[in-house]
Amino acid sequence: MIDIYKKILEAKSGMQKLLAILLDPDKLDLNSIDSVISKINKSTATHILVGGSLFEGTHLDEIIISLKNNTHLPILLFPGNPSQISANADGILYLMLLSGRNPDFLIEHQVNAVPILENTNLEIISTGYILIESGSETAVERVSKTKPLDRNNIDYVAQTAKAGELIGNKLIYLEAGSGAKIAVPLEMISKVANQITIPLIVGGGIRSKTAIDDAFKAGADMVVIGTAFENDNNFFE
Repeated sequence: MIDIYKKILEAKSGMQKLLAILLDPDKLDLNSIDSVISKINKSTATHILVGGSLFEGTHLDEIIISLKNNTHLPILLFPGNPSQISANADGILYLMLLSGRNPDFLIEHQVNAVPILENTNLEIISTGYILIESGSETAVERVSKTKPLDRNNIDYVAQTAKAGELIGNKLIYLEAGSGAKIAVPLEMISKVANQITIPLIVGGGIRSKTAIDDAFKAGADMVVIGTAFENDNNFFE
């Protein structure tokens, strides 16, 4: 069994930066997944995240099985709700929406996921998820019915991240949202990275290698790209 979190900690300790590709199962079909896998295998990615705010399909297991059979990267679920759990993945980011106050996304979905998770061998990684204002309404905001945190209130965001660590989260995920107009501010990444001792993930609105490098330099331990990877076949070239 892959010890995903241990390896993330080792990467942080060794100052090795990690890159995850986020795949939205709603935008994937089995007819096109071969080309997606080919792009992933040519990339510098270290992890694959699978999930989205909404998913109404029935092919999640097939997507993950195909990914596992044709890539060597660990596959982590990034679910919007318990219906997006597949026993075929390697692990799951067990998300708490720390930026919102909707009890469904703070604890209810997590409770409902327990009977499903107990029947899997997924590595469960408690993750504090913080949505940051990004210039437009994101799917996370619509589905969770919560407002993102003010991108200018950096101290409060850092305080929220630290609260997540003190609660027991193993990761903090700063998210601007899928297709965000603007990414998480670099100053915020730096402040949060200095406030917490656990690994920091940053995603949303990152559309270039320069933006990835800037997030790493600011203090992100893992950067997540999704929309840019989906839209640009030559992103890593």
